[in-house]
Amino acid sequence: MNAIEVQGISKSYGKATGGRGRQGGQLKALDDVSFSVGKGEVFGLIGPDGAGKTTLFRILCTLLLPDKGMASVDGFDVVGQMSEVRRRVGYMPGRFSLYQDLTVEENLTFFATLFGTTVAEGYDSIHAIYSQIERFKDRKAGALSGGMKQKLALSCALVHQPSVLFLDEPTTGVDPVSRKELWEMLSQLRERGITIVASTPYLDEIRRCDRVAFLDKGVIRGIDTPQVILDRFADIFCPPGLTPNSSSGEDASATDDAVIKVEHLVKAFGTFHAVDDISFSVRRGEIFGFLGANGAGKTTAMHMLTGLNQPTSGTGTVAGYDIRTEHEKIKKHIGYMSQRFSLYEDLTVAENIRLFAGIYGMKDKEIRRKTDELLNDLKFTEHRDDLVKSLPLGWKQKLAFSVSIFHEPAIVFLDEPTGGVDSGTRRQFWELIYAAAARGITVFVTTHYMDEAEYCDRISIMVDGKIRAIGTPAELKQKFQQPDMDHVFTLLARQATRSSD
Repeated sequence: MNAIEVQGISKSYGKATGGRGRQGGQLKALDDVSFSVGKGEVFGLIGPDGAGKTTLFRILCTLLLPDKGMASVDGFDVVGQMSEVRRRVGYMPGRFSLYQDLTVEENLTFFATLFGTTVAEGYDSIHAIYSQIERFKDRKAGALSGGMKQKLALSCALVHQPSVLFLDEPTTGVDPVSRKELWEMLSQLRERGITIVASTPYLDEIRRCDRVAFLDKGVIRGIDTPQVILDRFADIFCPPGLTPNSSSGEDASATDDAVIKVEHLVKAFGTFHAVDDISFSVRRGEIFGFLGANGAGKTTAMHMLTGLNQPTSGTGTVAGYDIRTEHEKIKKHIGYMSQRFSLYEDLTVAENIRLFAGIYGMKDKEIRRKTDELLNDLKFTEHRDDLVKSLPLGWKQKLAFSVSIFHEPAIVFLDEPTGGVDSGTRRQFWELIYAAAARGITVFVTTHYMDEAEYCDRISIMVDGKIRAIGTPAELKQKFQQPDMDHVFTLLARQATRSSD
């Protein structure tokens, strides 16, 4: 008997007047989906943003009812035998299911209680993972790094000893080293006979599955081994790479004027130096990659550069303004796109553009003209009046980036802008970055995708609050004698001596 059987599952949402993916007045999330997963198999569920992956996960975990079709987990029907299914599944959603204001131990105890067990009863099943964070059991979950939250969320999903584990993009926003650690944990779980179904946008993670199902616009387009699917749909999963520096390199090398200058910058929290004496500069029109594992200090450094936090010591200027005394002026001359998007979900596309343009002091006539141009460039014209919350993740990210540079800032700061986005959409996003750099906008970007690091003019890599390496991708690969930036990053990140919490 298979661990999972899905037969003709369909699911639609609400009524609508039309738009992307809408048919017959409804958004069809799943359309006659069928597949099976063997016991002990690692099965990948892959596809672009809005493909229906999360809807399928929720149906299999009994959190949603299908409109039609049947599905079973461990032989139990997901509709008629919900309580039996829930005893047997663990679910780790894309956005961590942790309670940020509860401690590590309180989160684990809550989930154990939810499933009618105790931490003591389930401890043997989570010991290998939980032991890595148990010393922080009295710390609130919201104070943990992405990698530590990941381990806690996985422990919470396993504490009741499930036989099937569902993971919906569990490594989004997590650095490459922590991603590798998670998949090593999953390999150990598989050896214990646990069936694993995981969605992921990362090609290296896709290749670690036994089989994968490619879901696109609610329809299964193929099920096979990872390499067969990646080869068959190479235009989607392995689009042609961008030519590094094709639009920004010439402009960046033609001028020596630095728009970011940092000397001996330090940010201390008590005796802990989150940023520990860093110095660097970034040129006008340059695409500068600012890399580091979770907890390395890069977000703290970015907060100082964007005027959101003040340094303990050291000096720096951004767009000609002092980061210690002119942080309000800095905010007016930069663009910023956070990992958690700065868009307002309950406003329309056009309303978001107008709001942020107004904040930056743009005139109404100019806002109207540029809004029309932007919507046309993004092919968003027919979605002008759509609520942002109705857009797929990749669309939101492209819009958020475009809004962040709408006022033509000197510099745009991008904090992991493509987390959780499929390969094709990421490539489109980087085409927007290249176009911005070609106009002279400096792009300061953090990313956990090491293929994106190859697209930067220069890269710095932080470890333990310090910059351990800085240079072009080619220079760093040659210096550390590694074949690609993923190997360079892993080599340096694993030299960290302080915890990533």
